[in-house]
Amino acid sequence: MKVAVVILNWNGKKLITEFLPSVVTHSEKATVYIADNASDDDSVSYIKEYFPSVKIVQNKINGGYAKGYNDALKDIEADVFCLLNNDVEVSKDWLNPIIETYNNDSKIAILQPKILDYKQKDKFEYAGAAGGFIDKFGYPYCRGRIFDTIENDQNQYNDIVDIFWASGACLFIKKSVFQDLNGFDESFFAHMEEIDLCWRAKNIGLKVKYVGTSTVYHLGGGTLSAVNPKKTYLNFRNSLFTLVKNAGGRLWFIIFIRLILDAIAGLHFILKLKPKHTLAIIKAHFSFYANLKRLFTQRKMLQHTKNYYNTPSIIYRYFVARKKYFNS
Repeated sequence: MKVAVVILNWNGKKLITEFLPSVVTHSEKATVYIADNASDDDSVSYIKEYFPSVKIVQNKINGGYAKGYNDALKDIEADVFCLLNNDVEVSKDWLNPIIETYNNDSKIAILQPKILDYKQKDKFEYAGAAGGFIDKFGYPYCRGRIFDTIENDQNQYNDIVDIFWASGACLFIKKSVFQDLNGFDESFFAHMEEIDLCWRAKNIGLKVKYVGTSTVYHLGGGTLSAVNPKKTYLNFRNSLFTLVKNAGGRLWFIIFIRLILDAIAGLHFILKLKPKHTLAIIKAHFSFYANLKRLFTQRKMLQHTKNYYNTPSIIYRYFVARKKYFNS
């Protein structure tokens, strides 16, 4: 199996300096690429000088995560792509369990390893943790992380299981599947495009799995931190995009309830004295309405299933029923 580890970079010399060495050292069974999103720092020249074994794909513009990978992967030959953030440290032999899992089941399309926090390596990391799921109204959560409750890693998720979505921080996908799905939806720009991709794969009967015997460590917030209102905007808007494109069942009811829940989230930000995040949610909704025609056109071309969630409302389970951990 030919594996290409592809790291998307934009003005990330500091992160490249810190994190690329582990990838080069521990990825003997893969070819490592930097997909550069038209950086204007000296990260590319730095890589050429200090990591000559790393291949560079130069994108013409900074199209964000979605377009950046869509453009770069056209020029890379491999059986499997590993889409890896530039703020991820990998562990020794991290690729072996991934390759073995792929070899055991031809229906597997997408895989994710265990993602721990780079700064607190006994904790799961927010973006992906031990594999992602989604509720009926499109709110994502993970084994090991529900909203802001993050579990310690006590080997409770050292398994290989089906999940709903794999984190874009470290996502393995067969090249043939990526091509069949027409890659990422570039209208997302960044955030939740991996959930949309996995959802489309699941809807046509492909498998998405978590491999807890492979471990990486993610810094997180390297591009947009959680306190940045733009991240709030992209997350809320893109979540609505995924629902309209992919959800089965009574879509208008699902969207109606979702809009109410988003309004409550906006009020919550006001009470926490974060009005810029409330404004970001409002802007996200206006962008969503402006894109409805395009989204329904996409929906007509896609398959849908009602069986996409394993709990009706993670908000109810977490805030009302007080179930803070995935196992509960």
